[in-house]
Amino acid sequence: MKSHFMFTKKQRNGIFLLVILIVLLQCVYFFVGIPSKNIVVNQKMLECFNKEIDSLRKIELVSRKPKLFPFNPNFITDFKGADLGMSNTEIDRLLAYRKQGKWINSAKEFKQITKVSDSLLNVIAPYFKFPDWVSNTSVKPNHKAPIKNNYKTYTQKLDLNKVTAKQLQKISGVGEVLSNRIIRFRNKFVGGFISDIQLQDVYGLTPEVIKQITNNITVKTPRPVTRLNINIATVEQLVKIQHIDYDLAANIVEERILKERFKSITELSKVKGFPVNKIEIIELYLSFE
Repeated sequence: MKSHFMFTKKQRNGIFLLVILIVLLQCVYFFVGIPSKNIVVNQKMLECFNKEIDSLRKIELVSRKPKLFPFNPNFITDFKGADLGMSNTEIDRLLAYRKQGKWINSAKEFKQITKVSDSLLNVIAPYFKFPDWVSNTSVKPNHKAPIKNNYKTYTQKLDLNKVTAKQLQKISGVGEVLSNRIIRFRNKFVGGFISDIQLQDVYGLTPEVIKQITNNITVKTPRPVTRLNINIATVEQLVKIQHIDYDLAANIVEERILKERFKSITELSKVKGFPVNKIEIIELYLSFE
């Protein structure tokens, strides 16, 4: 133990100098310190910068808000009503009224039927769009009689791939916004629609409006499509089909390996994550050879 604690005179002097040096450095650090630079802030520029950030934040918040387009309140669905802020009870009142074959022709009548609050009515009423005959007092619609769909034969119907926006606007429930939206969706594909069922992919078209359209217009010159054999298709090929993303394509291939092959669209619809509500559209692109 002596050898660990016995030091020579030179060693003791060295340890003493080291302790003094440590103490001096600590004193310099605590009492002298490092001089800091004085930062001068331009208050006017800072204020302008903050205002610019606030304005950009407000613009972003406005852009994120869902936009409302003119619509006929008679065709409000459960989803549309919830999106507008209506309660389930208010939506049910509207649907029950419509089931009787009756129509709402004004914002005041809409409030009487649904009993929505004044604040909500003030927000959505400016977007109500009623048929032209509502403002024409010389025409008196029969509310008691159910609406009759003037069904046309295949020969009488217009071609959905050739119809114009103006021709679409003659259909009940289709205004300028929806007609232009249908044309834009059709033009996304070279050759247009494959089948009437693709109208389901056009945002804002309710089942009732789609029925009105297909009673008068149908696909007569469908876009030619080479159907993909689901039993040999790769993930890269499957993701090119509408409503099939990479995860679903991978699940399809995995399930196909387990089953060895798919025999029908019904078997395919049981794959994890498969959008069953889009099954008829997906089927347009597939074969089960």
